[in-house]
Amino acid sequence: MKVLVTGSNGFIGSTLCDQLADADVGFVRAIRNPLPGAVAVGSINGETDWSEALQDVGAVVHLAARVHVLNENTLDSEAEFQKVNVDGTANLARQAAQAGVSRFIFISSIGVHGQNSGEVPFSADDLPAPHNQYSRSKQRAEQELKKVCDETEMESVVIRPPLVYGPGEGANFLRLMKWIDSGIPLPLGALKNLRSLVFAGNLCNLILKCLTHPAAAGETFLVSDDRDISTPELFRMMGSKMGKPARLFPVPQPMLCLAGGLLGRSRDITRLCGSLQLDISHTQKVLGWTPPFTLEAGVKKTVLDYLEEKKKGRISS
Repeated sequence: MKVLVTGSNGFIGSTLCDQLADADVGFVRAIRNPLPGAVAVGSINGETDWSEALQDVGAVVHLAARVHVLNENTLDSEAEFQKVNVDGTANLARQAAQAGVSRFIFISSIGVHGQNSGEVPFSADDLPAPHNQYSRSKQRAEQELKKVCDETEMESVVIRPPLVYGPGEGANFLRLMKWIDSGIPLPLGALKNLRSLVFAGNLCNLILKCLTHPAAAGETFLVSDDRDISTPELFRMMGSKMGKPARLFPVPQPMLCLAGGLLGRSRDITRLCGSLQLDISHTQKVLGWTPPFTLEAGVKKTVLDYLEEKKKGRISS
């Protein structure tokens, strides 16, 4: 079976392609602009031509998506999320079904369930409650994919991950490592939240499982490292692996939230302070799956990669 991977030059896509190669599974890289060894498809929208990329493909893993972009017009942003994440997914799904693809794996987001789980972890059968443009577009894309699969013989699998981290991640987790590396004292010592994370190696291992497992068809799966961690504990773990202990001091959470609002950083404070837990028991039961990497092992690999890239001058402090 040959697998089409969209977004293959991204952080998760690159990790997945490495795992596919290690498993001796044939795959096609789909990217926007021409590069050797990949199929260029241009911009992803409702008009993208996927015919070349879909030749002799038996399964699709759709990772490519529009993510959050700062400082943009709200109305234009909503239209762009619709064009790329919703129309683009529906178009690819229709063409994949017509090309005889048997299974379509869609990487969605835990944001479909909401921003904070509260005291009860999210489970796969919870009602959706998307909280922003991105997560709403992911939910609509899931719905469009289901329509296509209901009308054809193609099977769908939806995976909703939380924050994904690992070597090569260049966004949220990288920013956390830079904060610790800087030695700046951080007012997070009093937090008692719990958050689920997923190491890219674990997410991609689950994707490989879903490519062939018969029980995955038509399912929606949540995924994590199967260990929840507080923000202070995560910072201390990263600092320990970095050889630079995290400098945390306690500030009550209400004061943090107030300061975040005054500084226009409410979103960042919510991510750091709130609880976002995932119940992955359904995933484990249906697929007989266990994350191959522990949270501690994943954090260690990520930190060591950061230090190596920094040593080579590829990452600035």
